[in-house]
Amino acid sequence: MTDKHYVIPAQTRIGHVHLKVSDLKRSLDFYCGLLGFELMQMYGEQAAFISAGGYHHHIGLNTWYSKGAPAADKHSVGLFHTAIVYPTRKDLAHIFDRLRKAGYPLTGASDHGVSEALYLDDPDHNGVELYWDRPQSSWPRLEDGSIEMFTRPLALESLLAELKPQQ
Repeated sequence: MTDKHYVIPAQTRIGHVHLKVSDLKRSLDFYCGLLGFELMQMYGEQAAFISAGGYHHHIGLNTWYSKGAPAADKHSVGLFHTAIVYPTRKDLAHIFDRLRKAGYPLTGASDHGVSEALYLDDPDHNGVELYWDRPQSSWPRLEDGSIEMFTRPLALESLLAELKPQQ
């Protein structure tokens, strides 16, 4: 019997995501070459471990069961997207500018009240969310104190304005 009142510790976090990909080099070009992750280790020719800031790995990529395979059907079960949190709005603006200059297509851009997010697909059509969290003190809340998330268009010009020198 499980304790129905168990609450996971507040310090718990998601450690990493491990993705099946069809072409390891192509995926490394996207995650390291475009998004800027660092290659931490190659595991033979079939897997790679990448990170931000020297952590052992935030993302694992492998072709163990998927080398040369087609993308998964969008309407089947599986991972919806991997979400990558940037520390500041300016950092999100930098990656948006990088994607824009590279001509890499977005699938969406949303303001969720608690965060601002860019959506795109990796080369294997795995969903990727790039976002930053607003400070908790500014999150929209209902009268009872619960969070009121929403989905509105993200003001991309406002995001890019983060990159302009301050007057």
